[in-house]
Amino acid sequence: MPDGRDPSNPTPGREPTDARSTTAESTTTPTAADLSGPTEKCGVVGVALADRAASRPLYYSLYALQHRGQESAGIVTHDGFQQHSHVEMGLVGDAFDESDLDSLAGTTGIGHVRYPTSGGVNASCAQPFSVSFKSGSLGLSHNGNLVNADEIREELANLGHAFTSDGDTEVIAHDLARNLLEADLVRAVKRTMDRIHGSYALTIMHDETVLAVRDPQGNRPLCIGKLDDGYVVASESAAIDTLDGELVRDVRPGELVVLEPDGSGFDSYQLVETENTAHCFFEHVYFARPDSVIDDTLVYEARRSLGRKLWAESGIESDVVMPVPDSGRAFASGYAEAAHETTADGAERPAEESGVEFAEGLMKNRYVGRTFIMPTQDERERAVRLKLNPIKSTIEGKSVTIIDDSIVRGTTSRQLVSLLKDAGASEVHVRIGAPPIVAPCYMGIDMASRDELIAADRSVEEIREEIGADTLGYLSIDAVADVLGESRLDLCLGCVTGEYPYDIDDEATDRDVTRPVIDDPEPRPADD
Repeated sequence: MPDGRDPSNPTPGREPTDARSTTAESTTTPTAADLSGPTEKCGVVGVALADRAASRPLYYSLYALQHRGQESAGIVTHDGFQQHSHVEMGLVGDAFDESDLDSLAGTTGIGHVRYPTSGGVNASCAQPFSVSFKSGSLGLSHNGNLVNADEIREELANLGHAFTSDGDTEVIAHDLARNLLEADLVRAVKRTMDRIHGSYALTIMHDETVLAVRDPQGNRPLCIGKLDDGYVVASESAAIDTLDGELVRDVRPGELVVLEPDGSGFDSYQLVETENTAHCFFEHVYFARPDSVIDDTLVYEARRSLGRKLWAESGIESDVVMPVPDSGRAFASGYAEAAHETTADGAERPAEESGVEFAEGLMKNRYVGRTFIMPTQDERERAVRLKLNPIKSTIEGKSVTIIDDSIVRGTTSRQLVSLLKDAGASEVHVRIGAPPIVAPCYMGIDMASRDELIAADRSVEEIREEIGADTLGYLSIDAVADVLGESRLDLCLGCVTGEYPYDIDDEATDRDVTRPVIDDPEPRPADD
């Protein structure tokens, strides 16, 4: 069987930008996770450069992706002879020093920042995960969450594989290493993709070759960038911008991208195709940086458009509209802009009326940790007052609308309403740039359990009473789909519908999907 390359069938949209970018990109299908709200998932990156060390570009990229994970950071490189790795707990700036970067030799490498969503909070689950086996070395960075990791881990353990962590990334690494013993690179990746079920955006190192893989539903973001002397793959385009690169395109759902080790180009293999995608809408609402482009949409403009929709669906005339910093800012900007154009009932606003004033009424203390990682409810409530302070002159004696991206537990919203009323607001209206979160996320977001989700068993009116607001309005699911230019079936909406695009035990699905059947063979010696 061929390795999948077909230079005569280039993928549309890629043009070489200099004399070194001559490798054709081909497509061939082989036969055969608000302040008390959801935690970010993870960020992944991979680079292949012509003749300079990859460690510093990877380091800078991880800084650009720091918002996606703060528990650990790591880089794996390869110098053409051996693999080098440095993985530490903590923020990027704490995990690496000059000597660490100097020790990471090689022009290719991958990196990872992590917030724990599967596996414990400890060094054994930090990534990239590395493994050595008969066919070479393997490093793997994973953003997402597998549904069937336990089944595959049990099968591989019965075959003699020894696991050092309880995370699903190690499961993928072991499965891929096993397949690489029996197949070429493309077919080995395809075999692993046929077995794992769930969300994943992967950057992989097989010896000096960097790969990028996106799950068939495209649940997690992943994109390709062109540098002056090579290529980069990353969770968000902001990392490409940090390296002064140019966004080429998103990695397509079900696609494998293989970077040339000399940075001259990349090859593409469409390994799996599905009728519908399952893009995570929460990337646009909350997780991604506003300056990133996700699935061809600039996140900042998407949030402004969501804010405009929010005004159209549930706008209320008030003296001032203010964002909950920072994630509510773009929503509030779009909301206030729409309020200048129409009244709350949808009529054209008279020229002599200014609409709702946009103002910054809450100042953020950027040196306080994220409140949702406080272990107790009392500490979370106390931390809100440490992190946000109202500007009384903007608020006192006025009716105020605050805009936030989501309400998860309700802790922050309740505290914010109380803060504003204590500061003299005559009315406090709350508007949310997403639908109510009624169910947990199994796809890599720490979204809390149903018992903790305020909207899981309450109506909007009951939530309004719980947080103490004068009025409360959420954005509709249809508005989200419309702004993102997607049908509802092409989005992952599990957290707001309770129906998921993957086959999850004891949960409903929104499409015809079945997880792979994992065999339980007789034990035999491990291959790695």
